[in-house]
Amino acid sequence: MEAIVLAGGRAERLGDAAGGRPKALVDVAGRPLAAYQVARLARAGVDRVLFAVAAGTGPLFDEALSGLGVEVVAVEEPERLGRGGGIRHAAAQRRESGDVFALNGDELVDVDFAALLARHRETGAAATIAVAQPKSQFGLVDVDDADVVHGFQEAGRVPYWVNCGIYVLSEEAIGRFPSRGDHESTAFPELAADGRLRAFRHEGLWLTVNTPKELRVASDHVEAHPEWLAS
Repeated sequence: MEAIVLAGGRAERLGDAAGGRPKALVDVAGRPLAAYQVARLARAGVDRVLFAVAAGTGPLFDEALSGLGVEVVAVEEPERLGRGGGIRHAAAQRRESGDVFALNGDELVDVDFAALLARHRETGAAATIAVAQPKSQFGLVDVDDADVVHGFQEAGRVPYWVNCGIYVLSEEAIGRFPSRGDHESTAFPELAADGRLRAFRHEGLWLTVNTPKELRVASDHVEAHPEWLAS
Protein backbone atom coordinates (compact mmCIF):
# COMPACT_ATOMS: atom_id res chain seq x y z
CA MET A 1 0.00 0.00 0.00
CA GLU A 2 1.24 3.44 -0.90
CA ALA A 3 0.24 6.96 0.14
CA ILE A 4 0.59 10.43 -1.34
CA VAL A 5 1.14 13.41 0.95
CA LEU A 6 0.68 16.96 -0.34
CA ALA A 7 3.61 18.91 1.09
CA GLY A 8 4.26 21.87 -1.17
CA GLY A 9 3.17 24.48 1.36
CA ARG A 10 5.59 27.35 1.94
CA ALA A 11 4.67 28.07 5.58
CA GLU A 12 4.26 31.77 4.81
CA ARG A 13 1.66 32.31 7.55
CA LEU A 14 3.86 30.57 10.11
CA GLY A 15 6.61 33.13 9.61
CA ASP A 16 9.64 32.67 11.86
CA ALA A 17 7.93 29.77 13.66
CA ALA A 18 8.60 27.60 10.60
CA GLY A 19 12.35 27.97 11.02
CA GLY A 20 12.76 28.29 7.25
CA ARG A 21 11.33 24.81 6.64
CA PRO A 22 8.41 23.78 4.39
CA LYS A 23 5.17 23.64 6.36
CA ALA A 24 5.06 19.82 6.49
CA LEU A 25 8.50 19.77 8.12
CA VAL A 26 7.95 22.33 10.90
CA ASP A 27 8.93 21.09 14.34
CA VAL A 28 6.11 19.71 16.49
CA ALA A 29 7.33 18.49 19.88
CA GLY A 30 10.74 17.58 18.47
CA ARG A 31 9.68 15.89 15.24
CA PRO A 32 8.67 17.09 11.77
CA LEU A 33 4.90 17.46 11.53
CA ALA A 34 4.64 15.02 8.63
CA ALA A 35 6.49 12.32 10.60
CA TYR A 36 3.41 11.77 12.75
CA GLN A 37 1.28 11.03 9.71
CA VAL A 38 3.93 8.74 8.23
CA ALA A 39 3.98 6.76 11.47
CA ARG A 40 0.19 6.36 11.44
CA LEU A 41 0.24 5.33 7.79
CA ALA A 42 2.91 2.74 8.55
CA ARG A 43 0.73 1.24 11.28
CA ALA A 44 -2.05 0.90 8.71
CA GLY A 45 0.19 -1.13 6.40
CA VAL A 46 1.60 1.59 4.15
CA ASP A 47 5.21 0.88 3.18
CA ARG A 48 5.89 3.67 0.67
CA VAL A 49 4.94 7.35 0.98
CA LEU A 50 5.25 9.79 -1.90
CA PHE A 51 5.57 13.43 -0.88
CA ALA A 52 4.42 15.95 -3.49
CA VAL A 53 6.83 18.82 -2.80
CA ALA A 54 7.89 22.12 -4.31
CA ALA A 55 10.82 22.22 -6.70
CA GLY A 56 14.17 22.23 -4.91
CA THR A 57 12.85 20.98 -1.54
CA GLY A 58 13.17 17.24 -2.13
CA PRO A 59 16.48 16.83 -0.25
CA LEU A 60 14.96 18.50 2.83
CA PHE A 61 12.24 15.84 2.96
CA ASP A 62 14.65 12.99 2.28
CA GLU A 63 16.79 14.05 5.23
CA ALA A 64 14.04 14.98 7.70
CA LEU A 65 11.88 11.89 7.15
CA SER A 66 14.46 9.14 6.88
CA GLY A 67 14.43 6.26 9.35
CA LEU A 68 10.66 6.15 9.87
CA GLY A 69 10.25 2.52 8.86
CA VAL A 70 8.77 3.20 5.42
CA GLU A 71 10.22 4.28 2.11
CA VAL A 72 9.82 8.04 1.72
CA VAL A 73 10.08 9.48 -1.79
CA ALA A 74 10.04 13.22 -2.46
CA VAL A 75 8.43 13.97 -5.84
CA GLU A 76 9.27 17.52 -6.84
CA GLU A 77 6.77 19.43 -8.95
CA PRO A 78 8.29 21.07 -12.04
CA GLU A 79 6.02 24.04 -11.30
CA ARG A 80 3.15 24.72 -8.93
CA LEU A 81 0.44 22.31 -10.03
CA GLY A 82 -2.24 22.87 -7.41
CA ARG A 83 -3.49 20.19 -5.06
CA GLY A 84 -5.15 17.99 -7.67
CA GLY A 85 -2.25 18.35 -10.07
CA GLY A 86 0.22 17.60 -7.28
CA ILE A 87 -1.53 14.35 -6.38
CA ARG A 88 -1.76 13.26 -10.01
CA HIS A 89 1.90 14.10 -10.63
CA ALA A 90 3.04 12.12 -7.58
CA ALA A 91 0.71 9.22 -8.42
CA ALA A 92 2.70 8.63 -11.60
CA GLN A 93 5.65 7.58 -9.38
CA ARG A 94 3.78 4.73 -7.68
CA ARG A 95 5.18 1.23 -8.00
CA GLU A 96 1.78 -0.43 -8.06
CA SER A 97 -1.67 0.43 -9.33
CA GLY A 98 -4.80 0.25 -7.22
CA ASP A 99 -6.03 2.13 -4.17
CA VAL A 100 -3.82 4.80 -2.65
CA PHE A 101 -4.17 7.07 0.37
CA ALA A 102 -3.85 10.82 -0.22
CA LEU A 103 -3.67 13.50 2.47
CA ASN A 104 -2.29 16.89 3.45
CA GLY A 105 1.09 17.12 5.13
CA ASP A 106 0.26 20.11 7.34
CA GLU A 107 -2.22 18.47 9.71
CA LEU A 108 -2.23 16.43 12.89
CA VAL A 109 -5.06 13.93 12.63
CA ASP A 110 -5.87 10.52 14.10
CA VAL A 111 -8.05 9.14 11.32
CA ASP A 112 -8.21 5.34 11.38
CA PHE A 113 -6.60 4.69 8.01
CA ALA A 114 -7.32 0.95 8.09
CA ALA A 115 -11.02 1.59 8.73
CA LEU A 116 -11.07 4.27 6.02
CA LEU A 117 -9.63 1.81 3.50
CA ALA A 118 -12.07 -0.91 4.57
CA ARG A 119 -14.99 1.48 4.12
CA HIS A 120 -13.75 2.44 0.67
CA ARG A 121 -13.45 -1.16 -0.49
CA GLU A 122 -16.75 -2.17 1.09
CA THR A 123 -18.70 0.42 -0.91
CA GLY A 124 -16.79 0.01 -4.17
CA ALA A 125 -16.49 3.79 -4.51
CA ALA A 126 -14.05 5.48 -6.84
CA ALA A 127 -12.97 7.73 -3.97
CA THR A 128 -13.73 7.95 -0.27
CA ILE A 129 -13.14 11.14 1.70
CA ALA A 130 -12.81 11.55 5.45
CA VAL A 131 -15.25 14.14 6.78
CA ALA A 132 -15.43 15.74 10.22
CA GLN A 133 -17.40 18.21 12.31
CA PRO A 134 -14.64 20.55 13.54
CA LYS A 135 -14.86 22.50 16.76
CA SER A 136 -16.29 25.97 16.33
CA GLN A 137 -14.02 28.86 17.29
CA PHE A 138 -16.98 30.77 18.72
CA GLY A 139 -18.92 30.28 21.95
CA LEU A 140 -22.71 29.96 21.82
CA VAL A 141 -25.23 32.51 23.12
CA ASP A 142 -28.67 31.22 24.13
CA VAL A 143 -31.11 33.84 22.77
CA ASP A 144 -34.91 33.54 22.60
CA ASP A 145 -37.33 35.06 20.08
CA ALA A 146 -37.56 38.27 22.16
CA ASP A 147 -33.76 38.64 22.04
CA VAL A 148 -33.43 37.87 25.74
CA VAL A 149 -30.07 36.26 26.50
CA HIS A 150 -30.47 33.28 28.82
CA GLY A 151 -26.90 32.10 29.01
CA PHE A 152 -23.71 31.09 27.30
CA GLN A 153 -22.14 27.80 26.26
CA GLU A 154 -18.62 26.85 25.36
CA ALA A 155 -17.89 26.33 21.69
CA GLY A 156 -19.19 23.06 20.33
CA ARG A 157 -18.75 21.35 17.00
CA VAL A 158 -20.19 22.83 13.84
CA PRO A 159 -23.46 21.14 12.81
CA TYR A 160 -22.24 20.08 9.36
CA TRP A 161 -19.59 17.80 7.87
CA VAL A 162 -16.48 19.20 6.18
CA ASN A 163 -13.77 17.61 4.08
CA CYS A 164 -10.69 16.63 6.12
CA GLY A 165 -8.49 16.39 3.02
CA ILE A 166 -7.81 12.68 3.61
CA TYR A 167 -8.84 10.24 0.90
CA VAL A 168 -8.59 6.78 -0.54
CA LEU A 169 -8.40 7.02 -4.32
CA SER A 170 -8.89 4.31 -6.92
CA GLU A 171 -7.40 4.33 -10.40
CA GLU A 172 -10.73 5.68 -11.68
CA ALA A 173 -10.51 8.69 -9.35
CA ILE A 174 -6.86 9.46 -10.11
CA GLY A 175 -7.64 9.31 -13.81
CA ARG A 176 -10.11 12.16 -13.34
CA PHE A 177 -7.72 14.40 -11.41
CA PRO A 178 -6.52 17.47 -13.29
CA SER A 179 -2.92 17.83 -14.40
CA ARG A 180 -3.06 21.32 -12.91
CA GLY A 181 -5.62 22.72 -10.49
CA ASP A 182 -7.82 21.60 -7.61
CA HIS A 183 -9.54 18.23 -7.58
CA GLU A 184 -12.18 19.47 -5.13
CA SER A 185 -13.65 21.75 -7.80
CA THR A 186 -13.24 19.32 -10.71
CA ALA A 187 -12.83 15.60 -10.10
CA PHE A 188 -14.80 15.31 -6.86
CA PRO A 189 -17.96 17.10 -8.09
CA GLU A 190 -17.86 14.88 -11.18
CA LEU A 191 -17.54 11.73 -9.08
CA ALA A 192 -20.31 12.90 -6.76
CA ALA A 193 -22.62 13.53 -9.72
CA ASP A 194 -21.93 9.99 -10.92
CA GLY A 195 -22.60 8.50 -7.46
CA ARG A 196 -18.97 7.34 -7.21
CA LEU A 197 -17.93 9.32 -4.11
CA ARG A 198 -18.38 8.16 -0.50
CA ALA A 199 -17.66 9.64 2.94
CA PHE A 200 -15.98 8.25 6.03
CA ARG A 201 -17.05 10.06 9.21
CA HIS A 202 -14.16 10.97 11.50
CA GLU A 203 -14.95 12.15 15.02
CA GLY A 204 -11.45 12.27 16.45
CA LEU A 205 -8.57 14.72 16.33
CA TRP A 206 -8.11 17.05 13.36
CA LEU A 207 -5.69 19.95 13.80
CA THR A 208 -4.47 22.07 10.91
CA VAL A 209 -1.14 23.87 11.30
CA ASN A 210 -1.18 27.14 9.38
CA THR A 211 -0.37 29.75 12.03
CA PRO A 212 1.96 30.04 15.04
CA LYS A 213 -1.04 29.60 17.33
CA GLU A 214 -2.09 26.38 15.60
CA LEU A 215 1.50 25.16 15.77
CA ARG A 216 1.49 25.67 19.55
CA VAL A 217 -1.83 23.82 19.85
CA ALA A 218 -0.42 20.86 17.89
CA SER A 219 2.77 20.77 19.98
CA ASP A 220 0.80 20.98 23.23
CA HIS A 221 -1.44 18.12 22.11
CA VAL A 222 1.47 15.83 21.26
CA GLU A 223 3.25 16.60 24.52
CA ALA A 224 0.04 15.88 26.47
CA HIS A 225 -0.51 12.59 24.60
CA PRO A 226 2.72 10.55 24.65
CA GLU A 227 1.22 7.90 22.37
CA TRP A 228 1.91 10.25 19.45
CA LEU A 229 5.62 9.92 20.23
CA ALA A 230 5.56 6.13 20.55
CA SER A 231 6.65 5.44 17.00
